[in-house]
Amino acid sequence: MSKPLAPLGRFDGKVVLVTGAASGIGAATVERIAREGGTLLCADLQADAVRASAKRAVELGASAEAIVSDVSDPVQVAASVAACIDHFGRIDVLCNIAGILRFDHTHEMPLADWNQIIGVNLTGTFLMCQAALPHLLETRGNIVNTSSTSALKGLPYAAAYGASKAGVLALTAAIATEYGRKGVRANAVCPGSITTPMTSQPSFPEGANMRLVMRHSPLDEFRGPETVASLIAFLASDDAVHINGEHVRVDGASLS
Repeated sequence: MSKPLAPLGRFDGKVVLVTGAASGIGAATVERIAREGGTLLCADLQADAVRASAKRAVELGASAEAIVSDVSDPVQVAASVAACIDHFGRIDVLCNIAGILRFDHTHEMPLADWNQIIGVNLTGTFLMCQAALPHLLETRGNIVNTSSTSALKGLPYAAAYGASKAGVLALTAAIATEYGRKGVRANAVCPGSITTPMTSQPSFPEGANMRLVMRHSPLDEFRGPETVASLIAFLASDDAVHINGEHVRVDGASLS
């Protein structure tokens, strides 16, 4: 029997700030990067869960700290970046994974809900990038943002979510172009057909046509968040040193 492969160690000496670190893709990314030698600042609104995520990273041998933070609040965003610098002295990678989702008939969606989704998914990603970029320029680091297949093909009853995730793609492309020659890369992942707490028990509006929804998930089986975490780790590592401004689907070809 062959021996298990040893950890790659692609993040030895690297400091990685992960938002949405309490659960789902964020927690899976924390664990993956911890296994590969990274130092982590874990940020999320869920206090107990984000501390548990950081604790798991420590159990795997990594240095890790947790901070409770709302990415839609510029004051809390600044505090997250400052905490990373205070604890570890640098930022090499920013992984923007925090996000929220809800389903509504578009003509019935309250403006407050639209604003909240845009505020977390798009504005929150922008605020984190803006705050981290001065430090990433110093380390010639990189950013991995989380978009969605809903940015590439209309997801019914999720107009705000899809719009926010399409905005993330445009933001990522702009950062990649603006800062690429200064040594900072930016890429995005587009998950689909992934089982996370956010997607496991969706609440659809009355009268929703589920045939339209299931066009996005034709597979018999959804995959776990570690599938996305492995791609995030690749894009965040030096293995992807010549990849910039790209978005990569993780969806089992659901858009084919």
